[in-house]
Amino acid sequence: MELTDWNEDKRYLSIATAGSPQELKGRRTACQQVLLEQLNIIPIEEWMDRVNAMHDLIAKTAVNICEAQMKEAGYGLPPCAYSFIVFGSAGRQEATLWSDQDNGLIVEGEPDDDKNRYFTTFGGMLSDVLEEVGFEKCEGKVMCSEQLWSKTLPEWKMQLQSWMGQMEWEPIRYLIIASDMRHVAGSAELSAEWREAFHAGFVDNEKLSTAVLRNTVRHKATLNLLGQVLTERFGDNAGGFDIKYGVYIPLVNIVRHLALLHGIEDSSTLKRIEKLSEMDKYEHLENIRRAFLTALRMRVNTPFVERDGMLSSSDYISGNALKNKQLMSELRESLLLVRRLHRALQRQLRSAERRQS
Repeated sequence: MELTDWNEDKRYLSIATAGSPQELKGRRTACQQVLLEQLNIIPIEEWMDRVNAMHDLIAKTAVNICEAQMKEAGYGLPPCAYSFIVFGSAGRQEATLWSDQDNGLIVEGEPDDDKNRYFTTFGGMLSDVLEEVGFEKCEGKVMCSEQLWSKTLPEWKMQLQSWMGQMEWEPIRYLIIASDMRHVAGSAELSAEWREAFHAGFVDNEKLSTAVLRNTVRHKATLNLLGQVLTERFGDNAGGFDIKYGVYIPLVNIVRHLALLHGIEDSSTLKRIEKLSEMDKYEHLENIRRAFLTALRMRVNTPFVERDGMLSSSDYISGNALKNKQLMSELRESLLLVRRLHRALQRQLRSAERRQS
């Protein structure tokens, strides 16, 4: 089944006509079951495209449901144009079937009381609806219900400038989150203007690129001195391996840093790798791509539990799965690549800090 065929599947198309959160959840569950049946049968890139196409359609439908609920509650229609945007794995089009919320709002024009009243309520309602249909609320509160991530476009531009003017860990962390922004619903023009303002701040800004690099080179040890994979020693995941933070996130971070350095506006890791390859400036990009696809495949195959039709996973490869020699070989090869890349970036960071001191 091609992606176009998937987009014409009745279970997928039915999402757009759901009229309530309960109906939307039921239609998500039906699509989710089809996707689980397709896992490891079609290429991982295509499977991820299908999962994220489903998530986008669910989000667009949730936006429509919330607009209708706001009208019924007496708030009327939206007082101006707005954009619903996503960050994190959703922004990179790499969300799993159990990914949580990472989203925000961009509101047109200058702030005023009417906009604030409407979109404060709307953002909270939308986050609740998304939770009801299977997207857990973000522990880090990167959601349209939070003031930090729901602003008018002028306020957003001021916020981005503020983050870019500070070189401390926390504002740079927010900026890195923002770098994966992707438009999903509403005004595409607002999202495009937001993106333009974001990337303008990186042009000829070596200090900012160095600050992002400083955040990028931190990651947990995954191999010992002999090159053996370090598994969890204690807790519920003892004997397992954290594929999300051990391989997937380090590769995402490395590619993102290079993309920002070269003004690449794509948010998808695979598209960023593709654009970097076209520049013919870096070695190992094909190895990075292969390791990234391995990380994606391993991540979506981690054990999960189902509750009321919704899935959740720890993102840990189980100890039993690690006994598979081929899987362990692929994992170790990917980790060795991540270690080499991180050491190269650490050298770059030391060099940049010396130049700027």
